[in-house]
Amino acid sequence: MALAGLVAGWVDAVVGGGGLIQLPALLIGFPQASPVQILATNKLGSICGTATSSLTYWRRVRPDLRTALPMAGFAFAGGLVGALIGSVIPKELFNPLILLVLVGVGGYTLARPSMGALSALRFQGRRHHVTAGTIGFAVGVYDGALGPGTGSFLVFALVGVLGYGFLQASAKAKIANLATNFAALCVFVPQGAVMWQIGLVMGVCNVLGGYLGARTAVARGDRFVRVVFVVLVGAFILKIGYDTVVQLTA
Repeated sequence: MALAGLVAGWVDAVVGGGGLIQLPALLIGFPQASPVQILATNKLGSICGTATSSLTYWRRVRPDLRTALPMAGFAFAGGLVGALIGSVIPKELFNPLILLVLVGVGGYTLARPSMGALSALRFQGRRHHVTAGTIGFAVGVYDGALGPGTGSFLVFALVGVLGYGFLQASAKAKIANLATNFAALCVFVPQGAVMWQIGLVMGVCNVLGGYLGARTAVARGDRFVRVVFVVLVGAFILKIGYDTVVQLTA
């Protein structure tokens, strides 16, 4: 669990998607745990890493908080809604849809090699902030209801829709992802769903991974983040595609 937390923290800080590492580790390590316990414990570990990477990005990249903070507020609201939705909708129904989205995201990124190399904002003023808030809320709902790949979806939306470079997008995505994790815990903690000892161990390792990952991304720049993004999306496609096939053939 500690190793999973460390690796997940690094991946999540660079481009998002640490949940794809932590969730399977928890499922394998604690097969007797309920789904809500797995989700809640994953959120506890994740929020420690996202808090650390958010602070590191803020100190080194200086993302525009006039965009990042309102987007995080909408993401928090979306996370609350998503956590409530996730308690009543079977999560296996999401896999085919998310698989299609991931294939589209990966294909679009590969087809546009220059995307995310530099920040070239497409909207200004109120339209920019409304679009960012909409992105935050929509991805927040997804994170509360399901979760894996949330950071990557935020990065892609900020790059593909708003025109940010990958590094600036990662910095803003971490702040929004911190809000969605906190929102989910606001729902899960009162339910008594968190396995605290395991979550805190993973959280400490997530902090270290998040710090190292954020420093790596800042040092290596947009091109490095883009490569990690493409590789991770490919891994998502394989993992979720496999899960979907297993569900359909079960």
